[in-house]
Formats: sequence, C-alpha cells, structure tokens
Amino acid sequence: MITLKGTHIYLRALEPEDLEFIHEIENNQDIWEISNTITPYSKFLIKQYLEQAHKDIFEVKQLRLVICNYNNVALGMIDLFDFDFKNRRAGVGILIKDFEQRQKGFGKEALQLLINYCKSHLDLHQLYCNISENNNSSLKLFTNKGFDIIGLKKDWNYVNGTYKNEYLLQFIFN
Repeated sequence: MITLKGTHIYLRALEPEDLEFIHEIENNQDIWEISNTITPYSKFLIKQYLEQAHKDIFEVKQLRLVICNYNNVALGMIDLFDFDFKNRRAGVGILIKDFEQRQKGFGKEALQLLINYCKSHLDLHQLYCNISENNNSSLKLFTNKGFDIIGLKKDWNYVNGTYKNEYLLQFIFN
C-alpha cells in the first residue's frame, strides 16, 4: 500500500486553513517566474479555489498537495497538472516556500512520494516538468530523481525584460 508519508515530511490535501499560506505563495513576486504568474491573487479567488480543491484529479486535471513536516508546519506544495489519463502522463511542479527550508531534502522526499503515488495509484506512464535554464537547484533535484532533460525551449519565458530558456524534462516509469 502506498503512503504519502516519508521520513521527514508528508503530503496532504489542501484544507480551508491553507488560505493564508497559499495567498503568501501566490503573491510572492520572487517566485512568479516559476509559476508564470503576472498578477496577484486575491484571498477571495484563493478561497474559491480551495472550495473546489476536493474535486477529483480526473475531473479537474490537477492535484495540489501541501508538503508538511511532522510538526504539522506547511513547508511548500507539490502539484500534478495537465493530468492526461488517456496518455497516462502529468506535469509536476514543486515549491518549498521559505528559502531557509530549501536544500534540506524536503523537495527530494516530496518528489519521491509523488512519483510513488503516480505509479501505484494513478498508473501513469510518464511525468514531465519545465525548469528555467538557470534554476540549478531544481535541475539537480529532478535529474537526481531520474528525470531526463529532453529539450531546451529557447527564449521561452519573458522575465523582467529578458527572454529565458527553459528545459523540458521527462520521467518514464519502467
């Protein structure tokens, strides 16, 4: 049986109490580049999103989970998006909210838990992610978990007046 509990963290579904946490993340301009966000989100819109978060991944094509430590502190989020049941694939995104909590293995553990879940529960054939060419931490995280860089999208994202390249990575289950 698969579990969403790891050694140092666990993954859980979104709760109404996550409103402030998600509002802080979605409105942090320092991370808008990785989420392709260009406008702030109101608490009203996030509350509406949370009210719909219980819907099935097969219906909404997305699954967002909160990464928590065993003191029940929310550290970040990990997402499956563009869930495609017919072709058995989905995109993956991950974020550890606070800079001082990064590089401690939480993202690595969360990604492994999600990979296990995708194989055991969703019967996916592949996962993919998009990572900015200069995001060395994320590139290291995903390649160390078995994702292969399969392409470079030139001038893909326009950020602060300049175009940035973005890698496409893919993980195929055996």
